[in-house]
Amino acid sequence: MYILKTDGWYVERVTFLVAGVIVLSATFLAWLHSPWWLLLTGFAGFNLIVFGTTGFCLMSNILVKLGLKPRLGKS
Repeated sequence: MYILKTDGWYVERVTFLVAGVIVLSATFLAWLHSPWWLLLTGFAGFNLIVFGTTGFCLMSNILVKLGLKPRLGKS
């Protein structure tokens, strides 16, 4: 069983946290207000696929600029 290390708030961990918050928020807003909020959920999912296949993530780049350090790879 793989368990992610939680010894710090590094870029990879915060990226998944932000994606989860966006997906849950957009789903709740779609239920509460308008189904058009599901576009935000789709955008988040698309970005996760791009991140997984290419390694590029705009949110990760923003987090590095804000001072977070990556646990994996180079900054």
